[in-house]
Amino acid sequence: MSTSDNPEEPAGTGRPAEPHKVPERAPEPSKAPETPKSPEPQQSPELPQAPQPPRSSVPAGPPQAPKPSEPSEGAPAQPEETGRQRLAAGLWPPRVSRAQLIVALLLFVLGLGLAIQVRSNSDSSALRGARQEDLVRILDELDGRTKRLEDEKQRLEDQRKELESSSDQAEEARKQTVEKERQLGILAGTVAAQGPGITLKITDPTGQVQSDQLLDTLQELRAAGAEAIQINGVRIVASSFFSDEDGGVAIDGKKITQPYEFKVIGKPQDLEPALNIPGGVVQTLEKEQATVAVTRSAKIVVDALRAAKQPDYARSSSG
Repeated sequence: MSTSDNPEEPAGTGRPAEPHKVPERAPEPSKAPETPKSPEPQQSPELPQAPQPPRSSVPAGPPQAPKPSEPSEGAPAQPEETGRQRLAAGLWPPRVSRAQLIVALLLFVLGLGLAIQVRSNSDSSALRGARQEDLVRILDELDGRTKRLEDEKQRLEDQRKELESSSDQAEEARKQTVEKERQLGILAGTVAAQGPGITLKITDPTGQVQSDQLLDTLQELRAAGAEAIQINGVRIVASSFFSDEDGGVAIDGKKITQPYEFKVIGKPQDLEPALNIPGGVVQTLEKEQATVAVTRSAKIVVDALRAAKQPDYARSSSG
């Protein structure tokens, strides 16, 4: 009995034995090729060719536009910025152009000028921030000036009536002439005078008080009704003038030094408040580090005299 190499074939068929075939291996499932990190150009081993750009192992397909919102593989995901963050990034750091800088500078100069103007206007009105009692005192001073003018007017009218009604008009005219001469002598500084008034003493240790401030003090006293004034032995008249000298002030060319002492004849109730009004003489002098003292008195003596000058050209038109 003959045996065959192939066990599956029945015996006695008489067919020649076929060589043994090795079964083919089943194809392995294809794997996705990995993306090369740095592909190099491939060349044919048979013919030399020019280098070609690297080819991706991903199957070819239609090109797609990259999506900006999708993060790249392997990179950490970035948080999306909010509207407030984008606004803050747009505002800071500031981006200032040259034109904007010029406009800002002009606006700053304009605002500074307006502030200075407003401040100067507020400083010029010293009575705006005055207290109620100060305003009442100023009104009383104005009323006193008005009353003095009315009294002077009434006195002149009485004199006219006396002249018209007097039986001896010549004698009455002489009396009034003598009285008028005495009054004019007081105003001209040719005769001494006495009466109620005040004493004003200005001490200036720093030497900051100048002639213009003394002149302002004199004008304020005259406006308050001063009838006779004497400063450090110098009689003040209508033609008096002030000037600055080394270490002091000169009145009518005569030098005086501090302390400056004013002897003033007039109504004390009008003279003292006129010096103490807000923004007046006392506050102005105190700003210059000077010390001001005002004293009322029932009797002030003004005995400094001025020589009477004979006019060279003026003559009386009467007679």
